[in-house]
Amino acid sequence: MHDNEKILRKLNFMQRCVSYLKSVDASSAGLEDNYELRSAVERNFQLAIESAIDIGEIIISREGLERPEVYRSVFLILGKNGIIPANFAEDFAQAAGFRNVLVHMYEGIDVDILHMFLTERLEDFDEFARYIVEYLSRAS
Repeated sequence: MHDNEKILRKLNFMQRCVSYLKSVDASSAGLEDNYELRSAVERNFQLAIESAIDIGEIIISREGLERPEVYRSVFLILGKNGIIPANFAEDFAQAAGFRNVLVHMYEGIDVDILHMFLTERLEDFDEFARYIVEYLSRAS
């Protein structure tokens, strides 16, 4: 499968996860008390972030850029090389840290942090997607 197709497939999947997250009524989500909802929110965040990381890794490999040592570096390398704006890369790199919390500290995820990402950080995924589409149009 061609790199562009892989990237677009992963972008579509990421957007599907984000669409679900946007459908959650964050004001009355009941994340603390509703196990099924909280699990679905956590999992969709994890998958959206991992999709973004995969996209970054495909681009890094394709462009022959330095290899990231940690997930956060994926976005920083994209920013350093003008694939996404550097200031956005710094902000979006926080998603990699959130992914690590979701995967490794799952029994102690702070509901307030989950709520903050749900209400304040979802647009970051849309912005990332726009930058990647712009990159694809330049690289074609």
